[in-house]
Amino acid sequence: MNKNPNKAIRIWLVIGLLSYIALPWYAIQDTAWYSVLPQIMGGAETANGLVQAIVHGRKWLLLGLIGMVVAAAGLSMPPGRKQSNWFLAGGVIGFAGLLVSGFLIGAKGWSFELFNAQFGELAKNQFGIGIGAFIALLSLVMITAFGVARRGYFKGDLFVASAVLGCTVLLVLFIAFPVTKALYGAFLNEEGQWSITAIFSRIGNERVWGLNCLAGGVRCGVAWNTLFLALLTATSTTILGTMMALMAERSAGPRIQTPLRVVALLPIITPPFVVGLGLILLFGRAGIVNQFLEYAFGIPPTRWFYGVLGVWVAQTFAFTPIAFMIMRGVVQGVAPSLEEAAQTLRADRKKTFFTITLPLLKPGLANAFLVGFIESIADFGNPVVVGGQYSVLSTDIFFAIVGAQYDQGRAASLAWILTMFALLVFAAQRALLGKQNYTTVSGKGDAGIAMTLPDGVRRTLNAVVYPWLAFTVIVYLFAFAGGFVQTWGRDYTLTLNHFKTAFALEWGQFGLVWAGTAWNSLLTTIKLAGLSAPMTAAVGLLIAYLLARTEFRGQGLFEFAALLAFAIPGTVLGVSYILAFNVPPVELTGTGLIIVLCFMFRNLPVGVRAGTAAFKQLDKSLDEASLMLRASTAQTLFKVVLPLLKPALVAALVYSFVRAMTTVSAVIFLVTAENELATTYIIGRVGNGDYGVALAYCTVLIILMSLAIALIQFLVGERKLGRRKAAAPSIAVAAH
Repeated sequence: MNKNPNKAIRIWLVIGLLSYIALPWYAIQDTAWYSVLPQIMGGAETANGLVQAIVHGRKWLLLGLIGMVVAAAGLSMPPGRKQSNWFLAGGVIGFAGLLVSGFLIGAKGWSFELFNAQFGELAKNQFGIGIGAFIALLSLVMITAFGVARRGYFKGDLFVASAVLGCTVLLVLFIAFPVTKALYGAFLNEEGQWSITAIFSRIGNERVWGLNCLAGGVRCGVAWNTLFLALLTATSTTILGTMMALMAERSAGPRIQTPLRVVALLPIITPPFVVGLGLILLFGRAGIVNQFLEYAFGIPPTRWFYGVLGVWVAQTFAFTPIAFMIMRGVVQGVAPSLEEAAQTLRADRKKTFFTITLPLLKPGLANAFLVGFIESIADFGNPVVVGGQYSVLSTDIFFAIVGAQYDQGRAASLAWILTMFALLVFAAQRALLGKQNYTTVSGKGDAGIAMTLPDGVRRTLNAVVYPWLAFTVIVYLFAFAGGFVQTWGRDYTLTLNHFKTAFALEWGQFGLVWAGTAWNSLLTTIKLAGLSAPMTAAVGLLIAYLLARTEFRGQGLFEFAALLAFAIPGTVLGVSYILAFNVPPVELTGTGLIIVLCFMFRNLPVGVRAGTAAFKQLDKSLDEASLMLRASTAQTLFKVVLPLLKPALVAALVYSFVRAMTTVSAVIFLVTAENELATTYIIGRVGNGDYGVALAYCTVLIILMSLAIALIQFLVGERKLGRRKAAAPSIAVAAH
């Protein structure tokens, strides 16, 4: 079928060899790698890999070249097991040799002393890997993957083998490795020595597992508080998100759909604390509701809203849009022909909805619940703002790290509990879905009209969704009014001074001057978020494709690793990146790249879950037909499957971009003066009590992100399933 089965391997060998010759090997400090290309034959910092090994004495770098030469020797053999041995040997020798020697440098312990003694100062002074080393390692991973495929794994498919191995390396390096390094602290005692009992002494107490609230006490332990809140939030967000998706796709008319989607997505493009602030202005001790109750009924103001109620409402606001985006694609994918078949067999609309339509939504419901649960347990912003005395694990972890007593061991121990909770829900989801088939989009034509919702369901949607959307608008009106008044609570004079402070433009001697104090953080945030979003969506959907369309050993562990970043609170993830990437060989701390990578892998699970739910609905016969027509797996993915995944692609792009624009916890320890982000600027203003400028900045961010979402939707487009628009509800009712 393939006239040149070794073409891809030759290409990667050439790329690997060029990375040794044409690019700087190490990361360049304080400048871009391409600015030193004329100096790649020169100094110890700017030289290419070949010069580094031969001229500057870093002989361990030759391991990568040796691996490539060994792999190249296999090209003379016919495809098969013997050739695979050469590819595997070359790839493993090169990749493992470079990576292991890199991690040995500067490490402590008897097993590392020989290496460091052999190379002396050369080992101690090695820099972090740069563009040349990265491309060389990537080519060696691809060569190893080709060896695995030639051995017969993954049905001999080079693309699938490369994708699985490449994604595994990314997940291990940027999720499992830093998280493991951070969680390892749970097993270190106060003297820094290994102790298996250290974690139990930190978390085996009343503060974590107490059940006093069930026996008339004041509060339960933070672990039970977290679990109860997460289950509550996941349930409410899944129900509300599903209702909004059903209304948007099945009930609302064309004039209502666009405003409904805009308002439904508004909370997801909101910077931190804005929803909490709006809720406080409404329900806080000095809020409008308490003032009205005191004025009308003489009820003195209290802090009734602070606690589990306030956190639940705030989290429901924050995470319902994620469920809506996941469920909207799933609702679109339900085949009208299945509903028409049920009605042909004399089932009414109500029975059809509950026996056909709703069961077909199970993959989306399970994924939306899982994401809502993990988002809730990892969130600390909302509990801090409106949690009051209701403590959860994420806030305890946050204060263990940034509090007066820095206690990484306690933070790591509590993070283990969050990881276990996420693992349990993940296992429950897999057990619920099992091996059931939810395919609704096949290669057959399906131009049917989607069934009109039953009257009772439609009335329920109207009674729940419209009041919730109105409530959303009210909260935002109160929150953002603060950006247009002089001083909230004292001087309500309308003003634009807060916007001028942040985003003033002036004409100077050399032209336009960005005089506002917020321009630097805004432009940096847009640049880094714009870089991370497409990478997040691409890797997320690729992993979803591998999980849905291939079977391989360790697939469950592979899937959990992709979700692990959500199970870890953002603060812990940020600290783990500092601990893992502060020294060679992967030295990223202080750069914009570490922020991009943190954005990417923190937001990766939404792309994976949205893609997985969408793939569950696509018939595998579409892939098989394409492959039978001699298309490669890559061609099938990009030309057949990807156009049917547009809702999942939009969800991944939108979510990853706006979360990168608004996240705080994961990057609060990674930002520098050079790479200040919008959220850190806002937090600084809030800390100084300058709420007007902070809310003005939030208003600008929301406008920008709304435009970005519209642009993403325009560029990606809508999925074309060849279906006709549903008739108006009144006509459908008359027909029955």
